[in-house]
Amino acid sequence: MKRILTIQDISCIGKCSLTAALPILSAAGLETAIVPTAVLSAHTQFSGVTFRDLTDDLPGILDHWKKEGFTFSAIYTGYLGSIRQIGLVRDYFAAFGGEGVCKIVDPAMADSGKLYTGFDDAFVKEMRSLCAEADVILPNISEAAMMLGVPYPGEDASEAQLKELLDGLTGLGTRISVITGASLDDGSFGFLGYDADRKEYLRYGTARVPLRSHGTGDIFASTFTGALVNGFAPGDALKIASDYTGACIRNTYEDPEHVSYGVNFEAEIPYLLKLLGKI
Repeated sequence: MKRILTIQDISCIGKCSLTAALPILSAAGLETAIVPTAVLSAHTQFSGVTFRDLTDDLPGILDHWKKEGFTFSAIYTGYLGSIRQIGLVRDYFAAFGGEGVCKIVDPAMADSGKLYTGFDDAFVKEMRSLCAEADVILPNISEAAMMLGVPYPGEDASEAQLKELLDGLTGLGTRISVITGASLDDGSFGFLGYDADRKEYLRYGTARVPLRSHGTGDIFASTFTGALVNGFAPGDALKIASDYTGACIRNTYEDPEHVSYGVNFEAEIPYLLKLLGKI
């Protein structure tokens, strides 16, 4: 069984970060090691959230794992709460990200043209450096523009504008850059990416659903990681992630009892297994 490592926070209530990543990656048939960067009572859609920063625990976990000789097929990072945590992720990359280990970074730090609370330009600079060390990066439009220091083109940016962003992201040094949450020119909603090794664009969309919800980026990134480590080519893994995320959004939109803080990814896990060829 392949083992992967994911580094991100965990919300006790809220379908995002590790709360979504762990069940999705487990369903994909992967042993999943986790490094929680923080524990929140609920995700930040709620007010009065409790927050315990686990930054000081990361070096000890790393040292123990090195002594045990653990290895991983991939390292996938999500929300990181501070510049120091980005530096510690670099230490994990150095220790476990050797030849054949795919490093996937979701630079979760902004949306709708605005940085998340607590982040600043210095954080953006450090995240850009981390992305330069990754094999695959999965920014949304806001994050891509911020890392490149260019004006935010809006959520309805054209494919031509997105390709300009991808050209810049490729210059960071990563092999595959993918802009998620993209409104494609044919009216569909999905992603536009660029594979620098193959020198080709990756493009795919599903029917747009009039529902916007927290955590869909985490579901997309986790599904992509699971499919990639299962041996799917990057373009195919991205399509699986798009199809599954789209199905989760549609399920939620059609469910009169859905919660307001996430999509029904649990109900669509059988569909994920079909997409991955597990059933």
